[in-house]
Amino acid sequence: MRHKYPTALHHFACAFLLSVFACSGCATSISIVTLPPTNPPVATFDLLTVASGFTTPLDIHQPHDNSGRLFVVEQNGRIQIIESNGTRATTPFLDVTGLANFVSGGELGLLGLAFHPQYSTNRRFFVNYTRQVSGQYQTVIAEFATSATNPEFADPATQKILLVVNQPFSNHKGGGLNFGPDTFLYIGLGDGGSEGDPLCNGQNINTMLGKMLRIDVNSTPAAGKAYAIPPTNPFVGQPSGLAEIWLYGLRNPFRFSFDTTTNLLWIGDVGQDTWEEIDRLTSQQGGANLGWNIREGLHPFTLTTCTQTGTTLTDPIFNYDHTQGDEAITGGFVYRGLKAPALAGLYVFGDFISGRVWELTSDSFGNLTHTLITNTAADDLSSFGQDQAGEIYLARYSSGTVVRLHQVGQP
Repeated sequence: MRHKYPTALHHFACAFLLSVFACSGCATSISIVTLPPTNPPVATFDLLTVASGFTTPLDIHQPHDNSGRLFVVEQNGRIQIIESNGTRATTPFLDVTGLANFVSGGELGLLGLAFHPQYSTNRRFFVNYTRQVSGQYQTVIAEFATSATNPEFADPATQKILLVVNQPFSNHKGGGLNFGPDTFLYIGLGDGGSEGDPLCNGQNINTMLGKMLRIDVNSTPAAGKAYAIPPTNPFVGQPSGLAEIWLYGLRNPFRFSFDTTTNLLWIGDVGQDTWEEIDRLTSQQGGANLGWNIREGLHPFTLTTCTQTGTTLTDPIFNYDHTQGDEAITGGFVYRGLKAPALAGLYVFGDFISGRVWELTSDSFGNLTHTLITNTAADDLSSFGQDQAGEIYLARYSSGTVVRLHQVGQP
């Protein structure tokens, strides 16, 4: 296997992190959305340190509680708090290292976090972590509750396991969690690992691997499950396909996000050997086949031994190759803040291996390209985060810092 990362990270970014309908119940129309014409930014950008001293930070989130706090996920099993004044809380918000069979390192560990949209009143949040039981790797999606008396602490004993997915290998776990504008919980799972999807999980609609899942954590659970199934999920009531699946044909949707203005879903899907891709989908495109491992980006994956599911593949809106040393996309956010006006309405993303940070730009003909806006460092850019004001933050894996994307000359 070709490793993109140093030993400490192993192949993590490869594990990270338009419409085909393979079932009769799926939508039959596609809404085409184009970016407005843009020019490369004339502004310059740098990175302002917010806090440091983290251990392999992988994710950044801010709940809608108006506290101004940022929550930083560390791969080793802890969630740390950056207070609104920039200081770090002295103790972890959540520590899952003591949970049964928790395992971290390489591409394993505490991988993702999502706060419930009504977190300020119900104190519910959700995490994605890995464990190993009798040699079997597993992804666990679990719910926790923040203390009613201490907003800086969540007891790991409040864990409620929602979903367990067996993993065939130790890599390609995905990790991203997000609530959509529909209030459903979206879960990004990788193809399960090794290299090239040897088990054909991406095209298999009867496994959760290589998928974007969508579940309902607000309604009465379905029989035999700890969650409900949204009735508009594409495979509900179909003779084949798991009811939890929203999208399939993904290699590793490690980081994905929803645009808070347009509600579009943006996915950074980490490629294999040659191409990294960005997918952008509307809420009408449930059931889309995004192509892996029939394709890598827009290009045939010549090593595949798998059979395509359905008749059509949904194209990514953009892909880039590895010729410049960019080898593992880190999905980001559409910028909706006020402090970097040159980025207004543009998708900001990066690459873990090269450390480059780009905006996605479009010319008057709709052709997309990525324009460099700043750099981190090699093997360092593990995640982006966005606060309630729409400002964008970066988690720097190797240096253990959280930084804010800053337009020079602006606040």
